[in-house]
Amino acid sequence: MGSIAVTQFDFDRLEKLVQRLRTRDNQPELANALEDEIESADIVDPRQMPANVVTMNSEVVVRDLATDEVEKLRVVFPGAAAPGRGAISVLAPLGLALLGTRTGDEVSWDVPGGSRRLRVESITYQPEASGRFDL
Repeated sequence: MGSIAVTQFDFDRLEKLVQRLRTRDNQPELANALEDEIESADIVDPRQMPANVVTMNSEVVVRDLATDEVEKLRVVFPGAAAPGRGAISVLAPLGLALLGTRTGDEVSWDVPGGSRRLRVESITYQPEASGRFDL
């Protein structure tokens, strides 16, 4: 997969999160993982963001490629995370894997006992496609 796409608004907020993780939260591993992901990103004007790209606060339907189970998830900032309700932090391996992907993309990440693979089936809500440039 090539580089991901993020809006300038999301990029700026994610950069601030990287700095907070390094300074206040003392979590350099998380900071490095997030920074590696966003530093290679294509920065897109929010009004030009394709509707098939997972941005911050997007709601997506994913399919587990091993079990065929379908799940609805939302990629959020850490303070809004509620995994039991499908709100996955961008700092979680799954959230980071989903950020910037497109409908049809497959993502994988390591879990205890192996790896997990999901395909982005659809994006049911993307703030930019809905005219929201402040989420």
